[in-house]
Amino acid sequence: MITQLINISYSMNKVISSISKKFIMALAGLFLLLFLPIHLIINLKLLNSNPEPFNKAAHFMANFTPVKIVEIILFTALLIHIISGILVQIQNWIARPIRYKMAQKSNTSFFSKFMIWTGGTIFIFLIIHFTNFYFIKLGFIEGDPENFHAVAYQLFSIPGYNIFYWICFTVLGFHLFHAFSSAFQTLGLNHRIWTPVVNSLALVYAILIPAGFASIPLIIWLFK
Repeated sequence: MITQLINISYSMNKVISSISKKFIMALAGLFLLLFLPIHLIINLKLLNSNPEPFNKAAHFMANFTPVKIVEIILFTALLIHIISGILVQIQNWIARPIRYKMAQKSNTSFFSKFMIWTGGTIFIFLIIHFTNFYFIKLGFIEGDPENFHAVAYQLFSIPGYNIFYWICFTVLGFHLFHAFSSAFQTLGLNHRIWTPVVNSLALVYAILIPAGFASIPLIIWLFK
């Protein structure tokens, strides 16, 4: 009897722990979803041949105290989102240690199955992105933190970088589509009427935001 109670308690703790991680990951993910449109608006200033508007915006983002506070919150949310996602995936793998020889039907969506891989691709892109821009601002690598416009144009003149950039934002679109809708589901905001609306917004968001980012290097590469 005592053994059964211990096993039940252990199972409940695993479920609660998994739900808590998913809840935290959903909140952090929603915060990141709000940041992306702001980042896109700033990046669209790169399409102006005059570097001053973009450089002024980048300088403002780097030096305005409230923005710096939000930046800390953003990085914290990003780390929480990544770590929580990894922990949840590890828990899922541990919960299914046996791989069946015959494929079985699953209710898990296509996007859910590959979230860890799309997330990993985005994480690699972020490391490269931080190296090219944020680390210049911190003085870790050589570069002019007051002329990120020139840094961006130099990178977007490299065909290989552009191809990698487009692949990453295509992957981001798949990741965002599932993340947007699943975050509301995780937070318990399912509704017979509003859930289809949220899913439609998720699709629009997952197309427009990555397409907006991807269009910038394309326009610069072809017309600038």
